[in-house]
Amino acid sequence: MDSQDTAGHDGDTRRRRAIEAELRRIEESAMYSAQCQFEETKRWRAVHLLLGVPATLLAAIAGTTALVESTGRTAAGILALISSGLGAVLTTVNAPQRVAQASASANAYLEIQTASRQHREIDLDRWTADEAREALAALTARRDDQNAKAEVPSRRAYRKAQANLRSGTQRYAVDGET
Repeated sequence: MDSQDTAGHDGDTRRRRAIEAELRRIEESAMYSAQCQFEETKRWRAVHLLLGVPATLLAAIAGTTALVESTGRTAAGILALISSGLGAVLTTVNAPQRVAQASASANAYLEIQTASRQHREIDLDRWTADEAREALAALTARRDDQNAKAEVPSRRAYRKAQANLRSGTQRYAVDGET
C-alpha cells in the first residue's frame, strides 16, 4: 500500500467511526425521548381520569339530587357547576388527544432508536462510507422531523425517564449474553 492508499483508508476509518458515534448519539437521544414521551402519556392519562371521573360522578349526583329532593336544588346546582367546571377544564386540556400524541411520539422514537442500533450493529460494516452517510442523513432527518412533531416533555417526565433508564428499562437480556 502506498501512502495515498493508507491515507484514504485512515480517512475512511475515521469517517466510519464518526458515523458510528453519531448513530450512537441518535440511538441514545431517541431512547431518552421515547421514555419522556411514555412518561407524558402516563401523566395525561392520569389527568384525564382525575378530571373525568369526578366530573361524571358529580353530574350524576347533581341530577339525582335535583330529582329526589326538592330542597336540594342549591346543592344540585353547586354540584352541577363543579361538574361543568371540571368538564370545561378537561375539554381545554384535551388529555385524550395528548395521550394519543405522546404515545405516538414515544413509539416513533423507539422506531428511530431501533433503526439506529440496527444500522450500527448490522449494516455499518457492510456499507460503503457513502452508503453509511446516506443512511445517517436519512435517520437524522427522521429524528428531526419527529422532534418537530413531539410536544416538549415536562421536567418531571424527563427526570422520571432518566430514573427509568438508570433502572434498566431499556436493557435486553440478549445484550447481557455477549
